[in-house]
Amino acid sequence: MLLSFALILLIGFTLSGIFQKLRLPGLLGMLIAGVVLGPHALNLIDSSIMNVSSDLREIALIVILARAGLSLDIKDLKRVGRPAVLMCFVPATFEIVGAVLLAPALLGVTVIEAAIMGAMLAAVSPAIIVPKMLALMEKGYGLQKSIPQLVMAGASADDVYAIVLFTSFVGVAKGESFHVSSLLNIPISILTGFAVGIGVGLVLVQVFRRIHMRDTVKILLILGISFLFVGFEGAISSAVPFSGLLAVMALGGTVLKMQEVVAKRVSGKFSKIWVAAELILFVLVGAAVDIRYLYSAGPAAVLVILGALLFRAAGVYLSLIRSGLNAKEALFCNIAYLPKATVQAAVGAIPLAAGIAGGNVILSVAVLSILVTAPLGAVGIDVTYQRLLRRGKEPISSATVR
Repeated sequence: MLLSFALILLIGFTLSGIFQKLRLPGLLGMLIAGVVLGPHALNLIDSSIMNVSSDLREIALIVILARAGLSLDIKDLKRVGRPAVLMCFVPATFEIVGAVLLAPALLGVTVIEAAIMGAMLAAVSPAIIVPKMLALMEKGYGLQKSIPQLVMAGASADDVYAIVLFTSFVGVAKGESFHVSSLLNIPISILTGFAVGIGVGLVLVQVFRRIHMRDTVKILLILGISFLFVGFEGAISSAVPFSGLLAVMALGGTVLKMQEVVAKRVSGKFSKIWVAAELILFVLVGAAVDIRYLYSAGPAAVLVILGALLFRAAGVYLSLIRSGLNAKEALFCNIAYLPKATVQAAVGAIPLAAGIAGGNVILSVAVLSILVTAPLGAVGIDVTYQRLLRRGKEPISSATVR
């Protein structure tokens, strides 16, 4: 196991550094390191690490979402208003519709298999998007209209929406009935996630005020509570729909609201933890990619992915109508909403394991979507943000954005 971690660290950081020298996102080097080291290529990562790979990826995702929460001011989202809500589900819905229209003709799958594929594709990657948006906030880009905050919040809720639909469609394909009431789980899980995160955050703020402790201890407390949120999500959701990841963000946002100075200090320390967490996350995402399935996917799968992204773009533009964003800023939101990675790596093989006839095709599209959209979105954000976003830290008037 130690040898595997040594290879992950050394090769991951090396390839990341090489890609950065080439003016490409370092995460592409990390993904490639994972593909090369993973069980489907050189098989140099110990099986014990691969067995807990999903847990390690989840821990890394919690780290970046906790940091995002500590930087996400609720006032910014209130200022954005209606578009922030629409971005949580409209683009994903359009992408699912696009897959349902395109996949049966191009890939020969059934309509329900196309719906499963669309729901799988519709989940964007907070692991890619959130650190990019945090970097833009630190540089002061897009802050006048709260664009990074809009994209961060929408991407996190977008995943909840897509995963609920994915689970429902898989159930239908296995012969289970589809209940419209299951769609109510989406807003309920979002609301309960925010409510629990805010409630626990208020208690934690009181603890910080009454008990003097080092920032390192505060980080450990926040992480421990965040792990509880996500760890108990399955048990809680059987009784009440609940999103642990949104609770993590709400917890951080509450600390920022009540103790801004503490939140800024702790967020800075989280950014240092993210250096290691990012490497583990993207190397293991790459290791989960089985490149053998790319041969069976072919050009038709690429057409489905790109076609569904065009539908998604239409959904983004629809969500941003009367938002106060100009054409360049709306284009940036589209680019920022491209990357897929963590959810596709986590759920891509589920239909195949469930015995669904089109499971192999769905898995092939999942793998290909990571390899196509992760670099496309990551490079797109890095290349375009200076041209498409204004730099300045003063927010615009709330009357401008409705």
